[in-house]
Amino acid sequence: MAERTYRIHVAAELSGVREELLRAWERRYGVPSPERTPSGYRVYTDRDVALLKRLKQLTEEGVSISDAVKLLSQLPSALAEGTEPRVGEVSASSLEWWRAAMLDATERHEQARVSSILDEVLAALPPLKAFDEVLAPVQREVGERWLQGRLTVVQEHLVSQVVRARMVSLLHVAPENERARHAVLACFPEEHHEIGLMGAALRMRHAGYRVTLLGQRVPGAALGMLVAELKPGLVGLSAVVDSGAAAFEETLAHVLQALPRGVAVWIGGAAAQAHRQVCERLGVRVAESEDDWRMLLE
Repeated sequence: MAERTYRIHVAAELSGVREELLRAWERRYGVPSPERTPSGYRVYTDRDVALLKRLKQLTEEGVSISDAVKLLSQLPSALAEGTEPRVGEVSASSLEWWRAAMLDATERHEQARVSSILDEVLAALPPLKAFDEVLAPVQREVGERWLQGRLTVVQEHLVSQVVRARMVSLLHVAPENERARHAVLACFPEEHHEIGLMGAALRMRHAGYRVTLLGQRVPGAALGMLVAELKPGLVGLSAVVDSGAAAFEETLAHVLQALPRGVAVWIGGAAAQAHRQVCERLGVRVAESEDDWRMLLE
């Protein structure tokens, strides 16, 4: 059976890539490489369309077209065969390989390799799957190894900077409905680990929330003033570094005192999980398990 082919205007419509841009990519980078009919017209296969879709996705996520073309040669065989990788088509061994490769590159101080692996992950997986299965586990493992003295602070920063940059790109293109339920997300006043909070923002935007993301080291008083002005339906906090139960409770109580009465407050992060009872006693819900997240998003 002959392979189905499309003229350029159809390939452009199917892939979302404008005809003039499609021609420019072919002329400058040699991709895609369509066949020609006897009369000289370009014809594109399903594989070409899949390739164009992936290039479009990468460039929208901030990857330059020249780097995107190089990256595609490293992708799993699913793309080479002309089908876009779907979540079910990425094996557990592939996920494990990506995680191990990132950790190995971190140990070797190879930031460019960490970046390249992450680009491959984001090309092959949907944003939330990439975060849950690769970015977040690697970030947690890096943190654990740093605490154990197996990685230096330089190595921890090396990978965190790359992950943070990709999270910024993912959030930039994430859907956001201005009329949706509004959430304000912020780290504890002295908390500088924000990637988990960025992951929460990504998850919530894909669930239909409008998110105001404040990031690291947000003073309680400033947070309270903003929440009073914006009147969100939810405030999300992140506490990763654990300075002990007493310090955690004092900080959380101070933040809550600054917030307007009646606003729903959730908290995540390693410190929050370690002091779940304190959170619950102060009327704050902890987001840790899938059930917690399901309840929060509903």
